[in-house]
Amino acid sequence: MKPAVLQALIFDVDGTMADTEEAHRRAFNLAFRQADLPWQWDRGLYRELLRVSGGKERIRHYWQSVQADVTPLDGTAMDDTIDQLHAYKTAAYERLVQDGLVQLRPGVQDLIKSARAAGLRLAIATTTSPVNISALLRLALGPDWARHFQVIEDASTAPKKKPHPQVYLQTLQHLGLPASAALAIEDSDNGLQAARAAGLATIVTPNAYTAHHDFSGATRVVADLRGVDIAQLRTWHAQARAPAAA
Repeated sequence: MKPAVLQALIFDVDGTMADTEEAHRRAFNLAFRQADLPWQWDRGLYRELLRVSGGKERIRHYWQSVQADVTPLDGTAMDDTIDQLHAYKTAAYERLVQDGLVQLRPGVQDLIKSARAAGLRLAIATTTSPVNISALLRLALGPDWARHFQVIEDASTAPKKKPHPQVYLQTLQHLGLPASAALAIEDSDNGLQAARAAGLATIVTPNAYTAHHDFSGATRVVADLRGVDIAQLRTWHAQARAPAAA
């Protein structure tokens, strides 16, 4: 039996399409300041907090780590506070993106163009919020950025955060493709685990916040997508799928 032919690329967003994490860190700190909280996330701490997927989940995790008795508080009140902090943070992040702090990583825009020209289908599978995606890609790809992607799954449609595979399973379902026909592009161990749990071969492009992660099981780990063309992706995909098809 021949291995499945590559038909789609599925991109993670934060850290993969763009080096967003430093902007996110700064936005969290601006939100804490706006709320008069004495919290400050430095780079080392934020690197560890990225183990927790999702902005609201990250705030909750940190809050409970610095105030162990926070859990007896009224659940609704805590949720409301986290929602407000996350709203402050989202607004701050959008301002930082508009100020030019975040750029697409090397090779991403070229790969999107070449993939479309080659007839590959493109999708986004992220657990960040829709407004964060739009803020970034509207600036990088133009106001009609969404037309590049046949499927966009995000925190609003896939609430179970990576490493849970929900976002990838839903992306494949909406693409109407088996996992064997697609290739995921990720930057973190949580993302890699989510993609692999959905059955996807996965290319990993680490960044400064994820370079220390364990990427065992990745199809390839490359510094960035600069110089990675469709022919190379087809080869890596075929090599990854060949054992299952043998």
